[in-house]
Amino acid sequence: MPRAVVDGDRVRITGVRNFDYRSRNDFTVRYEEREVQLSHLIALDFYVSYFMEGPVGHTFVSFVFDNAAPVSISIETRPEVGEGFAPVASMFKQFELIYVVGEERDLVGVRANHRNEPIYLYRLNTSAEDARRLLLVYLERINELADKPEFYHLLTNSCTINIVRYANAAGREGRIDIRHILNGLADSYLYRSGRMAATLPFDELRRRSHINEAVRAADGMPAPDFSDRIRVALPAGAR
Repeated sequence: MPRAVVDGDRVRITGVRNFDYRSRNDFTVRYEEREVQLSHLIALDFYVSYFMEGPVGHTFVSFVFDNAAPVSISIETRPEVGEGFAPVASMFKQFELIYVVGEERDLVGVRANHRNEPIYLYRLNTSAEDARRLLLVYLERINELADKPEFYHLLTNSCTINIVRYANAAGREGRIDIRHILNGLADSYLYRSGRMAATLPFDELRRRSHINEAVRAADGMPAPDFSDRIRVALPAGAR
């Protein structure tokens, strides 16, 4: 489980996942330590990934720094060996909750290149100050879970519901929306509520935010190069 230590402007995170994948089930395990500075956190990016195209997917965020590779945090179930995810079972204390902190080349790469999930990347219309507050909320929760495990719940303790909950704690104003549960629609919700940094019509923005081809081309690149390469073709204002 990851842990974080905040010392003024500096944040040290242990248990940062950075696996090397040969296939979805064949990989070299590697956990690392990252240190970042809050004063260099400049933006927040939002991912939507689909097990299959439709109204339900997986959402996670990346915190973007001007002097280091982004730090991705993905709220997921923590299954036992041989255990697969089951939506109904997830509402009956069947899966532990985990916050995976990792490099984008791991968290994004495995989904696009080895699980063949369509994945979309958007820049959110969030101030650096709000992004820093949100990261601190995430880090507090990461330490709480390391000390006291919790169960994942599809409707009350899941990826998108918790992203919204922590955004509210960091200063967001707004209610829970059905698209926070049908989270495959979360990108359209964020666009229409003015929370995306883009001026294109949504359909065009979504088309240009589909990054699977860029992720495949960047496969094997070091973390900073990987993150730059998957963003290079994004629309202006979204990178």
